Amino acid sequence: MRSMYNLLLKELKLGVSPFFYVLPFLTGALMLIPGWIYFIVILYFGFITIPNMFGGYKSQNDLMFTGMLPVSKKDIVKARITFVVILEFLHLVIAIIYGFITVRLYPDLDYIFFAPTFGFWGLCLVMLAVFNMIFFPMYYKTAYNYGAATIVSVTSASLFAIAAEWLSIQNPAVHELFKGNGADNLAVQLCILLIGFGIFAIFTIFAYHIANKRFVKVEI
Repeated sequence: MRSMYNLLLKELKLGVSPFFYVLPFLTGALMLIPGWIYFIVILYFGFITIPNMFGGYKSQNDLMFTGMLPVSKKDIVKARITFVVILEFLHLVIAIIYGFITVRLYPDLDYIFFAPTFGFWGLCLVMLAVFNMIFFPMYYKTAYNYGAATIVSVTSASLFAIAAEWLSIQNPAVHELFKGNGADNLAVQLCILLIGFGIFAIFTIFAYHIANKRFVKVEI
């Protein structure tokens, strides 16, 4: 447990450039665009942060350096995934804050796409769950090549967002839930958010276990 904690500190302090802690404030500001496709704000995590972050790990030979430390492979995977999840929630929380500001700025806006409701953030958690479920197991086949894992996971998350937006426009039940009376029902919206969080947790834990099994077979 101590080694995993130290590895997490390494990730937080040395893993990425400080720019990636500032980036959520920049991409999150896009939430202030009235009626925009807000899924894109969260997708920027996969488009920008992930490839640059893992590209940095590769160029710095981080895997070789970490492999020389007195830590287990299991802790290496756990610390890295935990760090990514922290960054995901940083993006999400800042976007939510901007979303609250948007709702106050444009209280009477008629949304074509999803409004920044609690239910929408639940869908964002599911989208991130899809990303994690694909990215981590693919990446930890080698723990080195991140390109294909990034492309497939970002594409899959984007397809989920497109499908959700399409259903919210074309399906009366989904439209009513997210843009009709359901959008004003706080209990319903919070329930969707909690379900989204549950799916995110289950998918990410499952992805960790698959990634860990694959990484054990990798020669560092």
